[in-house]
Amino acid sequence: MENLEAQLNEIEVERDLIKAAENSIKATIVILEKLKTHFVRHEFENKIDEINFFKFVKPQFVSKLIYHNEIYNIESNKPFGGTKYLRKYYSAELSKLKSYFNENVEFYKYYRTGSVYLDKKYFVRGRYDIKLTLDSSYFQADNRFTTSHDFKVAKIIANDLIQTYLEREIIKLDNKPVPYAITERQVQKWTGSKVALIELIYALHAEGVFNNGMTDLKETAKFFEETFDIDLGQFHRTFFEMRARKSERTKFLNSLRETLVRRMDEVDE
Repeated sequence: MENLEAQLNEIEVERDLIKAAENSIKATIVILEKLKTHFVRHEFENKIDEINFFKFVKPQFVSKLIYHNEIYNIESNKPFGGTKYLRKYYSAELSKLKSYFNENVEFYKYYRTGSVYLDKKYFVRGRYDIKLTLDSSYFQADNRFTTSHDFKVAKIIANDLIQTYLEREIIKLDNKPVPYAITERQVQKWTGSKVALIELIYALHAEGVFNNGMTDLKETAKFFEETFDIDLGQFHRTFFEMRARKSERTKFLNSLRETLVRRMDEVDE
């Protein structure tokens, strides 16, 4: 992933968006082939590791391929014309994302709330269930490197990025400043533990309080990292460790509640 991101960062300086997207697609395909070659020789020690790979690892790579391919198509098909035509075009592309969300709303909810009860059907090879809304592409894919729903996760991640791209393009049409620009005077440093922040992020994301619940977990974590200038590392693994706690799985949230109630009591007095 570090190798791929380094290549994509170099390509990003290309001013021709179509050429940049094309080169990004090529770079991602090469890395994905290397990942697959390594993967087919690897044997998982247990189903948990296999689920973790197909639910959290592979989709991060595939989402980049989907994203850059969509940007290539969006830019290649962009109409010539004024602001009115471009806004209509971008809005139509946003509607496509909304349609995909509506068609897969149950899986969106499952994935974004951190649910796990269907993981063995969604993210273990050869365990597909025809009743669980499969993409037709699954039946043509290499079953050694594919589960029934890992592509859907990648699609969700990519769609979030595409939505951000389209919304920013619409903002540019109106010559409005990009939202969420943070000045130095507004910076707040997170001085609590990383585990506490990860617990809070998962809770807020599960509640669906960002962008009507349509923001990907990784993008949410990235926002907090940039806002608080902190590296959360492998936050998915930290979440698994929190789930494995024998007591107080929501230790920080419990503490927050107690502290807030105490503050309210003090004010009442």
